[in-house]
Amino acid sequence: MAHHPRQTTGTVPRPAPEVVASFEAATGFMPLDEGLALYAAAVDAAARTGLPLLEIGTYCGRSAILLAAAARDAGTVALTVDHHRGSEEQQPGWEYHDASLVDPEVGRMDTLPRFRRTLHAAGLEDHVIALVGRSPQVAAVWGAPVGLVFIDGGHTDEHATADYEGWVPHLAGDGLLVVHDVFPDPADGGQAPYRVYRRALAEGFAEVSVTGSLRVLRRRAR
Repeated sequence: MAHHPRQTTGTVPRPAPEVVASFEAATGFMPLDEGLALYAAAVDAAARTGLPLLEIGTYCGRSAILLAAAARDAGTVALTVDHHRGSEEQQPGWEYHDASLVDPEVGRMDTLPRFRRTLHAAGLEDHVIALVGRSPQVAAVWGAPVGLVFIDGGHTDEHATADYEGWVPHLAGDGLLVVHDVFPDPADGGQAPYRVYRRALAEGFAEVSVTGSLRVLRRRAR
């Protein structure tokens, strides 16, 4: 796939058209406006830190496309963590279950093949490292700083809290924390990401931007 430089609208970076097309074609739930905000945060974090950009919650690779494009242009890499067995709400009988993602041989969700096809179609395989495992286990053995932590994994308090506590210690001092599916009103969605977002504010992060349910935060200068 040809690589066109990203475009800018004013001072906000925007992905190249083929990156946007790949994002919109990929299986996933993130709307474009939130994706563009995530991409802008990733470009900012990569440019300032030069460090890898980390995502918790790969699913089928929709948002990983944006992190990979930002990482590629900055000469770094995107990291994406997932056990690829689906989160709670993606299991059979739940609202976000997709039967096409069940491995018929083992009878369980397996989003890894779809993720790999997504990255291949986008031409971004070389710019992503897939970390296949449970987020707390990976975080416990991880030993390097990252420039961005994007929390978009399991939406129970247990999982969202573990993602925050496991990965924020690895976030560089000038890096960015991004939290998805933040719904202040319980009528709009689960509250675990909102509670993680509120905790981050209480623990020294400042809000940089709000786009739909996506929050971008940076540590306050000390």
